[in-house]
Amino acid sequence: MVLEAVTFDFWDTLVAMDGSSVTMRDRQIDGFAEALLRHGHTPERDELVEVFAENWTRFEARWEANAGQYTPADATDFIAERLGVPITPAMRADLIDAFRIVGERADLEPAPGIEGCLSALHGAGVKLAIVCDVGLTPSPTLRDRLTGFGLLRWFDGWSFSDETGWFKPAAEAFLPALEALGIADPTVAAHVGDNRRTDVAGALALGMTSVRYTGLREATAAGPEADHVVDDHRKIPAVLGLA
Repeated sequence: MVLEAVTFDFWDTLVAMDGSSVTMRDRQIDGFAEALLRHGHTPERDELVEVFAENWTRFEARWEANAGQYTPADATDFIAERLGVPITPAMRADLIDAFRIVGERADLEPAPGIEGCLSALHGAGVKLAIVCDVGLTPSPTLRDRLTGFGLLRWFDGWSFSDETGWFKPAAEAFLPALEALGIADPTVAAHVGDNRRTDVAGALALGMTSVRYTGLREATAAGPEADHVVDDHRKIPAVLGLA
């Protein structure tokens, strides 16, 4: 079978943090603290660290259960309540926006070899799309970051969970991206991602060819193994029979 489309996960597949010791959560804590300070509140750093850890546990529970999105607004309300900080509408908007600002400024970098991979797939006549489970950085910011890396231009469609309302492995997370490409039959498409539970399981359930990418990290989530496992994006066109 000749593949007509390939979809890609975002985090730890297309893009990742640059490997510095400062994590995305560290940056979110700093951004939240700065926003609180602008409104006259100065919680202890240790308290913020603890509450942000609780907040991420809540996100992961929602993510794993596919029980609807957990947005920056949800996170803001939970964190403020746990801190015992009363917030005005203007302050709430400022705290929510802190997550976007962190996403814009975080030290991200594209995966090695991804530009060459996308170019080769495009040159083979394959349509490309993104299927992304969004955390606390909103999808417009993620697309802007891809534009800054010169990568968004390769994609003809996408499906971000904060816009669809669905996380992988649900079919509803993948199908909007395929529909944007004009692909009615998922079996003529492949999906590339790092996570067995979400990327691999979701793709296989739809009959898509699954590629697990390990070049940025070895994800620990349990789930089925992919049809192909690669550690370098430059291998993907050949692995899929497109080079």
